[in-house]
This record gives sequence, structure tokens and C-alpha cells, in this order.
Amino acid sequence: MKFAVQAWSNGKARSGILQLGSCPHNIETPALLLTTRKGLPVYIPPDHLPSLPSPDSNLLHFSPLHFLEGISLKAISNIGGLHPLLGLHDHIMVAVPRDSIISIPDHDSTNRIGASFETPCGRMLIKPADYMEMISSMRPNLWATLADEVPAWASEKRNKASVERTLKWLDECITSNSTDGAVLGSVVGGSRVEQRRSCAQEVARRNVEGFWIGGFGLGESMEERNPLLNAVMVLQGVAAGVDLFDSTYIYHLTLGGFALTFPLESIVKQVTKYQPNSNSGCDGTKINLKATMYRKDTSPIIDNCKCYTCQNHTKAYINHLLNVHEMLAHILLEMHNTHHFLGFFRSIREAIHEGKFEQFRQKFIGSRHEHIFSAALNV
Repeated sequence: MKFAVQAWSNGKARSGILQLGSCPHNIETPALLLTTRKGLPVYIPPDHLPSLPSPDSNLLHFSPLHFLEGISLKAISNIGGLHPLLGLHDHIMVAVPRDSIISIPDHDSTNRIGASFETPCGRMLIKPADYMEMISSMRPNLWATLADEVPAWASEKRNKASVERTLKWLDECITSNSTDGAVLGSVVGGSRVEQRRSCAQEVARRNVEGFWIGGFGLGESMEERNPLLNAVMVLQGVAAGVDLFDSTYIYHLTLGGFALTFPLESIVKQVTKYQPNSNSGCDGTKINLKATMYRKDTSPIIDNCKCYTCQNHTKAYINHLLNVHEMLAHILLEMHNTHHFLGFFRSIREAIHEGKFEQFRQKFIGSRHEHIFSAALNV
């Protein structure tokens, strides 16, 4: 793996170029890892992947635990790994033990032997050796080591134990590694700053190419994952120097019938008139296409949007598909939301290159606060 910083803005926020193995495309960072189920986006079929912005959409995040059911590890290995199995030779596969949808860490059942996860196959205890067998069979371009993740409310004693176990498993993963993939050392520590600092310092002493920050996104409800927090958390991560982000935001938006609509070229302080009884779901970032107000709306989700959905379909059609429970609705919505969110990251990179990231961040947050304040006045 090769990584070079191209621009800095406001201290830590940075834009760079990531090169991984034999992948023909260089990836500009900060970048988004697309959420997948068994290596493919949840709703977007493989033949529509080329319609997404490239190479921005070539980063695919998956959990090896997704493959505990179905095809065997030996079969995947004999095929040559995930790339030939899925027919995605030019994509970058990034493996992380857990995700926030179907492979969720269970800190109460984890012990010194291995990490526990709630999966579609039930609760599973994954030992470092088990995890490395998955990595060796799947051959991802980039993978994070096994971690003992704990939520923010864990006790200091439990936090300390999670750091010790994670470092122990890190050594075991590195020792048994037989792949060419780049290794990200997992950093944990819950909400304890000292524990996280200590863990990061120890990980940095090992032979790793980067850090994977664990222990976030554990146990929050859907209501707590509102657009304001998600957007601000991304921008806070960029401000802290984070280069890659994995997020289930697009998945949850799509599942709920929402479409992203916030401006990309310039984040402007623009407040949409609040309509408390319309059930439009409009909050300045997204709209609810299940709402009756879109039943006869023959315009695209966003005028001049270049995504496949906006170029070919209307709000009325997607509203119809959602209301008759056609899966095509989610396919079209995920294509638009993915295209739009990748555009958000492109705008972030442009702001960094122009040395205006902090202004970009403050304007975006300010526009959200203005909208919420306006909404409160109209309730």
C-alpha cells in the first residue's frame, strides 16, 4: 500500500492518494467505503455498478463474517478470493470484522479467546485463527485486525481489558498473516482518551500500514442516526485527519425510502419551508419519497443530478414503487444516495485543496442549525 498526502487544510484535515496492490485505480481521500452484503452493495446489482462515479465507488467494505453461511472458505480460496468470485477485479475490497447491520459485536460475550458477534447464524465466537483463515481465503486488498470493541459506557476495567485483548489478537493476526493485503491495526478504548492513546501508540509499534478506529456505532437506535449527526461526524472525522470512512448511512436512508437532496457544489445557508403535516421527511438533507406529496411529482429527485435514477426516473415513479413494495425502489434510491454521498466526499476534497475546509464545515453545520431552528419555530 502507498499513501501520499496532497493537500492540508486547517491543520489535520488532509487530502491524499491511496494506491493498493494491483488495483489499476488510485483513490483520492477522504473517501467512503461502500457498505456491502457479502461483497456487493445491498441493492445495487453488479451490472449497474459502472454507473456510479469512478473510481470513487471502487472501495467496497465487507465483513468476512457475512460468509459464515453459504459458500465455504475452501471454495472461495480455490476460486482465488473474493475478486474473481464476485467478478470485481478492479475494485478494492476492505475487510473489517464487524458491520453495523448483520455482524454486530457482542461485548458481553467476548472473552480472552476471541470476539463475539451477533450474526444471521446466531452468536459466534471468532478467534484470531478463525478470522485469519477467512482473510487468507478471501484475499482482501486491505483488512483490519480482530478487535474487542466495547461501547462508550463500558467500565474502565472492561476498557482496559479490551485494549489488552485487541493488542494480543493484533500480534496473532500479524504473525499468521500470509496475504498480500495491507493491514490496519485496530484501535479501541471506548470513550477513555488515555486508553485510546495507549492503544494507538502500541499499534503504531507493530508492522501495520494504518489504523482502524473501532468502538463507534455500537447499539444506537435509528432515531439517533439522524442526518445532522451523520454529516457532522463525517466532517469531524475529516477535521481529525481520518482518510477512509465506513458508514451504513446510505443503507438506512434507502431502507426508509429517503433520498439525499442537500446541495453539493456549494453548501449554502438555505432553509426549506417547514411543513409539519406533509410527512415529506424534508430536513434540508433528504426527502421522504413515500410521502403522498410526491405521488404526481414528475421531476427527478434533484434537477441536473447525473445519477442513473435522476436521469431516467421521477419522484412519482419511485413513490409508486415504494408504495407497492417493489424492490426496484430501493435499487433506484441506493443508486442515487450513493452517487450523492460520493459527491459530498468530492466536495470535501475540493474544499481541502482550496484550503477552505473549515469554512466548508462551518457553513454546512450552520445550514443544518438554521433549518432545525426554522422547523422549531413552525411547529
